[in-house]
Amino acid sequence: MNPTANFKIKSFQYAFNGLKEVTGTQVNFKLHILAAVLVMISGFFLKISSADWIMLLFAIGIVTAAECFNTALEYLTNLVSPQHNEIAGKVKDLSAAGVLICSIISATIGVIVFVPRISVLL
Repeated sequence: MNPTANFKIKSFQYAFNGLKEVTGTQVNFKLHILAAVLVMISGFFLKISSADWIMLLFAIGIVTAAECFNTALEYLTNLVSPQHNEIAGKVKDLSAAGVLICSIISATIGVIVFVPRISVLL
């Protein structure tokens, strides 16, 4: 196997290690995954359009990626500033705010996609 192919395989291994870490240690990530599964089940049940699937999958991807970035920033902040530090706290707060913004926008997309379909069923 050539070195480039080996590097590519290692890159995927590192990425899967990251997924294992965030899934194993972050309760919020698990909640995001649970919400994503419920959204996908609802999408299949309600037979949403391809465009709606694209919006929902994009929203799921953005929120889960944001949670990964947030976790990485928390770990890095803890590494460089293990003791309490006001700026380190702001870094963590800003990172968490990014996840919150992505989550709010994603929930809004969910409302736009699902409310009209659910209201027809009621």
